[in-house]
Amino acid sequence: MKRTLIEVFLAIALIGASVFGWTNWKQNGAAGPQITELKAAAEEAAKTAKTSEDAVKAAQEEMAALREEMAPLESKVQQLEAVKAALANGATLADLEAAYKKDKNLSAERQVGLGALRMLTKGANDPATLESFRKALQISDFGNRKNTICAAQIGLAAAGEKVTIMSECLPKGAKDDKGEKSEGKDAKADDKHAKADDKKGGKHAAPHWGYEGEMGPEKWGKEFPTCAKGKSQSPLDIRGPFVKGRIVVTADYKEGALRMLNNGHTIQVNVNPGSKLRVDGIAYDLLQFHFHRPSEEKIDGKPLAMVVHFVHKNAEGKLAVLGVLLKEGNENPGIKTLWTNMPKAEGPEVEVGGVKFNPGNLLPKEFDFYSYEGSLTTPPCTEGVRFFILKTPVNVAKEQVAEFPFKLNARPVQAQNGREIVTN
Repeated sequence: MKRTLIEVFLAIALIGASVFGWTNWKQNGAAGPQITELKAAAEEAAKTAKTSEDAVKAAQEEMAALREEMAPLESKVQQLEAVKAALANGATLADLEAAYKKDKNLSAERQVGLGALRMLTKGANDPATLESFRKALQISDFGNRKNTICAAQIGLAAAGEKVTIMSECLPKGAKDDKGEKSEGKDAKADDKHAKADDKKGGKHAAPHWGYEGEMGPEKWGKEFPTCAKGKSQSPLDIRGPFVKGRIVVTADYKEGALRMLNNGHTIQVNVNPGSKLRVDGIAYDLLQFHFHRPSEEKIDGKPLAMVVHFVHKNAEGKLAVLGVLLKEGNENPGIKTLWTNMPKAEGPEVEVGGVKFNPGNLLPKEFDFYSYEGSLTTPPCTEGVRFFILKTPVNVAKEQVAEFPFKLNARPVQAQNGREIVTN
């Protein structure tokens, strides 16, 4: 009996163990998918953590780089604040204005410098500040004064004025009003030119452009992108077919003080206010005139001895250039007056005492012309300039051509790119 009870107990225990094992196996089978899901979630979390860690590391590196870039900027801000504090009492500005008051015809450089000083002392909203920058733009020769033009344009923009800043004036990588990135001016290139000039024994950095050599016309585009990429560049080889137009152009030039400048590229005569060119009744103020040898414009593929370009600007800031071709012939009395008094070496503007000159002395009697949309023929090669090239040339003696201090200062003719040449 006792043995039977033991056998029954063992049987029951065996059955219980089997049931427990089966139940445990079934439960483990049900948990398998959950374990798999948990493992997948853990792996995804690990990947996310790694990505976040990389992002944090990249952000830290970017912050470190920004801190390095900010360091010199903070120094410049401190310098600017120091300058503003030093000028805050207005004494320096008052002294400079008093000194300039005697000179009614300030140069573009002095005007932009006065504007900058007024901005630092009185702020960007000061009307006199804006007026100084505007005058600087108005009287700049649009040839060799790129830095002055840039300073005036940036000054007006900083004051909230709606002004188009030339792409050449923007920092490298900045976007202009068209959303295009500026190629800017490479400071390293500037240093290279300056060092090259020092090796040649120059007293200052050479101009960043010229008419031959490393910075000849074919290389202007490196520092002045419009010179290479523009589609309406000047000068042109003027040849038919022409488009007949009804444009009325008249010149009303006045006699004034003779103010001359040798800017290292040409002989330029700055003109006092009052002389005007009218195009279909719209007045353009004559700013200055200058000379090129040989003529930049060609007629049917042939250049003339020289050309004089009269540069005008209207109230909206649009430019118009009147070109007078000079051919070898008799002595020109107007040229004789200019050549007698012109500065032979590069330097600042000189007003010739006791000498008056009327730019109209260089114009022919006939006013038939060729006209086209072009650009400045010198860097920065800004486009949107209306050209009027008079058909009738004016005489200049061979000896007078030889006396001109620049043997070559003419830009080669540019592609017409489908532009119409209009004749009246």
